[in-house]
Amino acid sequence: MAKTYKKHTSSFKAKVSLEAVKEKKTVADLCQEHGLAASQIFAWKKQLEDGCDKVFENKQKNDHQGEIDRLHRVIGQLTAERDFLDRVLKH
Repeated sequence: MAKTYKKHTSSFKAKVSLEAVKEKKTVADLCQEHGLAASQIFAWKKQLEDGCDKVFENKQKNDHQGEIDRLHRVIGQLTAERDFLDRVLKH
């Protein structure tokens, strides 16, 4: 008989891993409270610690994405105008 694994949401993983990082409860207490294996909590905690710097990187990238899109539109418009004027002036 195949073992089925429970799927956990990202918000649940974040909640449990933050509790583990805060160390207000032991990992054993968290295991009992949430019905998880200690190795799973340690894996989520490591994943949180390794990826926490990306939270701020993505924010800056998203802030500038609108400006980048606008500048690409302007470049496209200027290129089309330049090509049109180049054709008109050559004839």
